[in-house]
Amino acid sequence: METKPLPRQAVLIVNAHSRRGQDLFEQARAKLEAAGVTLIAAHAVEEPERMAPTVRQAVESGAPMVIVGGGDGSMSGTVDELVGKDCVFGVLPLGTANSFARTLGLPLDLDGAVQAIASGTRRRVDLGMIEQDYFVNAASMGLSPMIGRTVPHKLKRYLGRVGYLIWALKCSVGFRPFRLTIDDGTKQHRMWSTEVRILNGRYHGGVELSDHADVDTGEIVVQTVVGRSKAQLARDWYAKFLKLRDRDALTQEFHGKAFRIDTKPRQRISIDGEVLARTPATVKIAAGAVEVAVPREG
Repeated sequence: METKPLPRQAVLIVNAHSRRGQDLFEQARAKLEAAGVTLIAAHAVEEPERMAPTVRQAVESGAPMVIVGGGDGSMSGTVDELVGKDCVFGVLPLGTANSFARTLGLPLDLDGAVQAIASGTRRRVDLGMIEQDYFVNAASMGLSPMIGRTVPHKLKRYLGRVGYLIWALKCSVGFRPFRLTIDDGTKQHRMWSTEVRILNGRYHGGVELSDHADVDTGEIVVQTVVGRSKAQLARDWYAKFLKLRDRDALTQEFHGKAFRIDTKPRQRISIDGEVLARTPATVKIAAGAVEVAVPREG
């Protein structure tokens, strides 16, 4: 069945604090208008905490599409405002990893992303949830939140994923494994773990971590690196980064609509790069929660 065409009017909201947002805001505005998208308004937001209120105001004003420019944290921090609304979510990947854009099959260059918004199509996708907080791509606990909470902004801004890797090596010195309980509603699964990934999409940190997670499956995937060895955690990331044949050897996956997750000791939870929750927590899927602009197939 043919979906409705994408709106030709939109509000552009760019996180100017993101890695490339400040540099590319004016280019994005010019390229969108040149591609035939009429911008009702355009905002370069210097303070990240103002992103969600700015998106909320745009949605409430009746904008048929809101285009958000930034990284995965910007997408997750604003997507709540579009749930249940007749408003298309346009994604301009201007961050470091751009995992949500990768999952959607969006081009990561500005010209390609603009073209998807201007001449693409609508796709209804799932969102993940931690308690009542929606997220677009992935949440994690273990080493990732420690990195996300402490990584210097300039290191992330100028070195990108290499900066994350450097900081990960520093953080791993003080990191400790934890006891994990995953309750699927019928059984409790207990194990030692060094990292847990809660996936709505295939990617986390720009690396493809699961062949089974996607934004239209109607299920959330909980992937855990099993055991107490930090060396195994490093090997798991290495194997997945290089897409080795045995890349899933050190992880275990659980698929379902909802899970209750607990740890000893309690762990911080990073939601698309922002540390926003702690265990214990309920994680679940919000099936078909929003419409996004994606490239046309073929």
